[in-house]
Amino acid sequence: MPRSVNAVASRARRKKVLARAKGYFGRRKNVWTVAKNTVEKGLLYAYEHRKMKKRDYRGLWIVRINAAAREHGMSYSQLIGKIHAKGVVLNRKVLADLAMNHPAAFAAVVQKVK
Repeated sequence: MPRSVNAVASRARRKKVLARAKGYFGRRKNVWTVAKNTVEKGLLYAYEHRKMKKRDYRGLWIVRINAAAREHGMSYSQLIGKIHAKGVVLNRKVLADLAMNHPAAFAAVVQKVK
């Protein structure tokens, strides 16, 4: 019995990986084994960094809120503590946006919780 290999499927699989490796430097873009390892590592980094992106943005929001709060004589931790105590339901993303783009609205929030 002749040997049967599914060359169509394996070629398609390799083409898909090599297409993802387009733009890489050197053998990473056209040698199957090198490209496969590079693409797999890139997908792993993409997954991890989608999670890290959320952490980075939260840190940025906290820095912006802290800077704006200190202009009104409070620290970040004091402001967040008083916001929770007063029951104001504004998250850090919204507070940072107010601090950057609407300083008067942020000042009103600070006056409300003082």
